[in-house]
Amino acid sequence: MYILGISCFYHDAAACLIKNNDIIAAVEEERFTRKKHDNSFPINSIKYCLEEAKIDINDIEYIGFYEKPILKFDRLISTYIDTFPKSYWSFCKAMPSWLTEKLRIPTLIRKKLKYNGKIIFIKHHMSHAASTFLVSPFKEAAILTLDAVGEWTTTSYGYGKNNEIKLLKEINFPDSLGLFYSTITSFLGFKVNNDEYKIMGLASYGKPIYYNRLKKLIDINEDGSYRLNRDYFAYSYKLKMFNEKLEKEFWKSRIPESKIEQKHKDLAASLQKLLEDIIIKISDYVYEQTKLDKLCIGGGIALNCVANTEILKRTKFKEIFIQPAAGDSGGALGVAYYIYNVILKNKRKTIEHVYLGPSFSNTEIRDFLINNNIKFEELEEKELLKRVARLINNNRIIGWFQGRMEFGPRALGNRSILANPTNKDMKYRLNNKVKHREDFRPFAPTALKEEVHHYFNIKQYDPFMTLVCDVKSKKIPAVTHFDNTARLQTIEERYNPKFYNLIKEFKKISKIPILINTSFNVRGEPIVCSPKNAYNCFINTGIDVLVMDNFLIEKINK
Repeated sequence: MYILGISCFYHDAAACLIKNNDIIAAVEEERFTRKKHDNSFPINSIKYCLEEAKIDINDIEYIGFYEKPILKFDRLISTYIDTFPKSYWSFCKAMPSWLTEKLRIPTLIRKKLKYNGKIIFIKHHMSHAASTFLVSPFKEAAILTLDAVGEWTTTSYGYGKNNEIKLLKEINFPDSLGLFYSTITSFLGFKVNNDEYKIMGLASYGKPIYYNRLKKLIDINEDGSYRLNRDYFAYSYKLKMFNEKLEKEFWKSRIPESKIEQKHKDLAASLQKLLEDIIIKISDYVYEQTKLDKLCIGGGIALNCVANTEILKRTKFKEIFIQPAAGDSGGALGVAYYIYNVILKNKRKTIEHVYLGPSFSNTEIRDFLINNNIKFEELEEKELLKRVARLINNNRIIGWFQGRMEFGPRALGNRSILANPTNKDMKYRLNNKVKHREDFRPFAPTALKEEVHHYFNIKQYDPFMTLVCDVKSKKIPAVTHFDNTARLQTIEERYNPKFYNLIKEFKKISKIPILINTSFNVRGEPIVCSPKNAYNCFINTGIDVLVMDNFLIEKINK
């Protein structure tokens, strides 16, 4: 049985194909179109999924869509009516796409894919819940979903047991932790639905001195339920997140790309702390209601790895699970498994890795290099790993392109930029010469699972980079954030032997079983997908060496 899950039309469009209980493929549309957070119908992703499975659309038994467009349209119309005439221009901008595409999903699917089978819609937050619980290692767990907004829901909780998911309570639009966080993100001069993770990183450089002033924007109850003070927010009726009252409360909003001042860092710190405190209240309430000590988290806020870690530190939950494509792209995975596990009552299976995207054969890579007159060396794998480890130890920056691309926003060793974690200047080099991004941005480490406790204080192993931990060692300054934390990936040989063995080779030389691992892209672009993407990124940045499969390319001027 083949089931295709689809998410699109808000941000991070994606497709996921499962065969019985196995994920055949999952990929975001942005990786093909090269448009970051592309929200369009994921025709390229669907085509790839079918090609990976070597099937055509007629072999698909069910297509699932990750939300219910009629309910979302109901929310939009209700909101526009409630806020008219202030909402007039927002209404005019939104309606064309709704009337031509978003309200006609079944017709669109059948027309674009020439599909005549069954189409199933489930609610947005049920897709989030399914995307985390159904592929988790837990037979029974509490579930918490947090994002900007689905149809109406912005926050929900419930539980999962075997093949059953029950969502018990929800908070509805316009009250939203995700939109609250995005509003301050916008106020601080960053992009909504793109830069929220930057605020999380920036927060470490500030102090939460605006915490009480921020609380004027949101009423919080002891059970974690909340209500936004709408006097400060404009997103329900304008194409802008905040209004003039927020600027009167603080200061004139920061112009994008302008200097980041200490007050901006302090506001980021205040926002992050307030988010964490609210999530802790919610989590405590969920624990008291469910009495379950395992928690699955879904939705875009589940990508806030600092808040996730606070749940482990400050609540009674002993384990948490976050499927790494926790945002809207993961909704494609969620709806596919909801159909297979919940509706059809088939046995569940834990997701063990997310190397689910396109791969390129030796022949394809060699042909690309030859056809473009690119000089390269082809090495046996053992020699390649020794060579690359030496290069990293000599402070060369490596573009690492191997196997199947990762699903979700984290590079986990197949579309990665790798570097020496012991070099204190490497963070500056990577931010300025390679990634072309803000100086405050940190870099993540990948460490051998069996060695991790020597260097980090961890609450649980994390192969997906969804948590942070305290750094114990002074030997790895390039992956130690300003607050002495790191967003760690723990790696095992069985899931990515080539990357694992590269780190082992680096350890033989340096005595350090860790590498800097950051996504293979530059600021404003999606992670690379193809050899062409990888080479273009390599040639236009300060990356010193490109490794694609067993081919090694060095810059001519090196």
